[in-house]
Amino acid sequence: MKKKENLIGKIMEEFSFEIEKICPKTGARAGIFHTPRGDIKTPVFMPVGTQATVKGLRREDLDEMGAQIILSNTYHLFLRPGHEIIRKAGGLHKFMNYDKPILTDSGGFQVFSLSDLRKVSENGVEFRSHLSGEKFLMTPELCMDIQEALDSDIHMALDQCTEAGATREEAERARDLTKIWLEKCYNHHKGGKHILFPIVQGNMFKDLRAKCIEDCRPYARCGIAIGGLSVGEEKSVMYDILDFMNPLLPQNMPRYLMGVGSPDCLIEGFARGIDMMDCVLPTRIARNGTAFSKYGKMVIKNSTFKEDFAPIEEDCDCYTCKHYSRAYIRHLINADEMLGAELLSIHNLRFLIRLAENTRKAIMGDYFAEFKDEFLAKYKI
Repeated sequence: MKKKENLIGKIMEEFSFEIEKICPKTGARAGIFHTPRGDIKTPVFMPVGTQATVKGLRREDLDEMGAQIILSNTYHLFLRPGHEIIRKAGGLHKFMNYDKPILTDSGGFQVFSLSDLRKVSENGVEFRSHLSGEKFLMTPELCMDIQEALDSDIHMALDQCTEAGATREEAERARDLTKIWLEKCYNHHKGGKHILFPIVQGNMFKDLRAKCIEDCRPYARCGIAIGGLSVGEEKSVMYDILDFMNPLLPQNMPRYLMGVGSPDCLIEGFARGIDMMDCVLPTRIARNGTAFSKYGKMVIKNSTFKEDFAPIEEDCDCYTCKHYSRAYIRHLINADEMLGAELLSIHNLRFLIRLAENTRKAIMGDYFAEFKDEFLAKYKI
């Protein structure tokens, strides 16, 4: 026990969170998350680099758009190229030439969403690779070992996610397993320059969410995550669950809402005390020829933009909007040129990063409630 207490003290030297300001009308928070690889100003949107790359983009692109932290995924990197190869490369940062903080998801969601054949027990989850069909057992201990080998900064505990419409019995079983696995992850986690985030599950059942927060509290040292939302439920239901959890969550650490990234959800999440959010949405829709704008999504590949030589957004400061027109990007997308998806990805990611930056400015300037209302009044879902 004393060894674990010393380890906790060491972690708290490496990671800390300070709240600079809270919006009195909404509870939105502006803070600084201190990590060994740099400070993260919150609220923050985090680009997703599932397989050790944000699709189509270089490290320089991420730096220019203002990314403070990115994500990679334990499940995918375990299957390909393998965590031991990344360990031999010197860790994920050296492997992908990225020097800012990296968060690695546990892979729990991918196991449940990508693998049809799986068996779940207190030991972990047995699944078949979606690539080869090979059978694996992902235990909480292996999950921690993989993330240790990756040498990411923030490690996620193995959890069981349930989709919208799950029965109470299914949600309760998942919450029980999440609790068991969390304790195993925590006991196996080596700490040091890495921190472990527990994940709150419970589906859409408020009492289970409350119980899971209490399950997580003893293991949350400087960060807690919320999983199992944006899994098919209506947005109003997600907001209701966030409203319920807000006063129950620890106040003195960053709160991470997993896998949520549409512009309206960012604003609504930040308004409910969320500090960190991520999603594959901005790059996924970019590959389909769609851009974010302050007025809603723009399907750039449509014929409307064939002779439109304006930037995607006149007041956008991203590389794409500074140098290229809607007409040119439309041509690239329709000609199936990969530069089109790259340019739209740059714009979409910068749009969300800038939205988080402007949210922070609004909180610090005491006008977030007005900023939120004005943004949502313009944005058409």
